[in-house]
Amino acid sequence: MSTPRLKVGIQLHPQATTADALRDAWRQADAMGADSIWIWDHFYPLYGDPDAAHFEGWTLLSAMAADTSNAMLGTMVTGNSYRNPELLADMARTLDHLTGGRMYLAVGAGWFERDYDEYGYEFGTVGSRLRQLEADLPRMKSRLGKLNPPPVGKLPLMIGGSGRKVTLRLVAEYADAWNCFGPPENVAELSAILDDWCAQVGRDPAEIEHTVCIAPDDVNDVGRYLDVGVDHLVIMTGAPFDMGPLETLIAQRDALG
Repeated sequence: MSTPRLKVGIQLHPQATTADALRDAWRQADAMGADSIWIWDHFYPLYGDPDAAHFEGWTLLSAMAADTSNAMLGTMVTGNSYRNPELLADMARTLDHLTGGRMYLAVGAGWFERDYDEYGYEFGTVGSRLRQLEADLPRMKSRLGKLNPPPVGKLPLMIGGSGRKVTLRLVAEYADAWNCFGPPENVAELSAILDDWCAQVGRDPAEIEHTVCIAPDDVNDVGRYLDVGVDHLVIMTGAPFDMGPLETLIAQRDALG
């Protein structure tokens, strides 16, 4: 039985930059052979100057859809509280058509309080946001089954997060893909918990793509991540967008065959 091919991608941070620089970066990543290109779903910078330039993620995805031809695209990840779940499913389905079937629908419970406060959403608590995510996931899936036309690709549903009691249970119940963060020791610990949840809900954990976000200085020796069951590595990077770490990942991916 052949080992599944490692996938590699890049997340471009839409802060302290320009729309033209973002477009240049995702075009370059697509031409280089990245398997995936991501944006984040926030309304303000997450680090550095809190008042730096910033752009909205799903609008950027529309331009990314038109500018690229090969990579899968998505948000890493969408704040579930920011949009009605039926609308979110429809947005992802529409972009799936614009990309020829290259979209992920990636969601998480949300966490960045400034987004909520400044845009008029109720921040609530970790528990209330997780309860909303749990209620909204079946609504998204139901809407995807009703849309005409349906998605043209697989449109995998990704859940991002590391909450052991709720988030990983929701991954086991609903997700086609799951995202967390390095280092490998963290991935191994969380994967074991996810495996337990899969056993409890009757799910084969091998059905769930394991995607891990890493820093640009953590791209050497991808074997450390392969050893803990990672399928897909995604570099997180801000402006200026250095493609060197992505090139390193692509070379290792290609050497693995």
